[in-house]
Amino acid sequence: MFTRRNKLLILKFLSLFSVVRGYNILMITLAQYLASVYILAPNLPVRSVVLDLNLFVLVAASALVIASGYIINNFYDSEKDLINKPTKTKIDRIISQQTKLTTYFVLNFLAVLLASYVSFKAVLFFSAYIFGIWFYSHKLKKVPFIGNFFSALLAIAPFFIIFVYYKNFDTVIFVHAVFLFLLILAREIIKDLENIAGDVAQGYKTIPILYGVNFSKVCIGILILITLVPSLLLISYFDVGYMYLYFITCTFLLLIFLILLWKSNSKKHYILLHNILKTIIIVGVFSILLIDVHLVLNRIL
Repeated sequence: MFTRRNKLLILKFLSLFSVVRGYNILMITLAQYLASVYILAPNLPVRSVVLDLNLFVLVAASALVIASGYIINNFYDSEKDLINKPTKTKIDRIISQQTKLTTYFVLNFLAVLLASYVSFKAVLFFSAYIFGIWFYSHKLKKVPFIGNFFSALLAIAPFFIIFVYYKNFDTVIFVHAVFLFLLILAREIIKDLENIAGDVAQGYKTIPILYGVNFSKVCIGILILITLVPSLLLISYFDVGYMYLYFITCTFLLLIFLILLWKSNSKKHYILLHNILKTIIIVGVFSILLIDVHLVLNRIL
């Protein structure tokens, strides 16, 4: 039987999981490991990559900083989210603002402590990453264009530290990064379209508010068209194994996305567009396995 205290603890855990978006962190962690095995260190034995303690520490530190980032973002956006995401906000508010702040500082401290195991450069990187997330949440988020651009940069930063760790500077990695960055940047502007009501109420100066919905659609459309370039390059000029099937599918989905984008005129439509890009990104994580199918099959068998 669950006591009242146990039920409260479960509710607080679920609330914290919602605040830090645990599902996103799990996905990013998986993406870091898959990218390490198949893209960044393809010539190393899988076992040596997966069991690399330094890599584990870097991934763990990334997860802690990302979790703290979601907390501080939630802290600053609590009033806005009450309008844009009322159901989620009610769950998030089970935990007090004071508890969120305490958890934020503890997670950041643990991240830097972990990074110190790897190197002083890792400490500098995560310290800068922590500051960048705070500065974005506190100031840059309200600045059109710059805020969207900075948010997309922060989203791919966890992969940058792994990229530097393996010192792999192949062009194909850069093309993968550009593809991901452009998708995330387009998604950031779509989120601004979704959240117009809350942004107006809180005095945010986003692209849709300052320049209008149609201008925002044009910006998103241009980003999606540019995204087709790295997608086609990865299909035609680079050896990505069977992952080329993923990029072919993405090309068709993004063309359909452009048609839906121009016809969209409500929050429900913008959420659909957001989910299409989110699905492309998530499926992309698992599609990394297609780079070397034989490796996957050998491990399974």
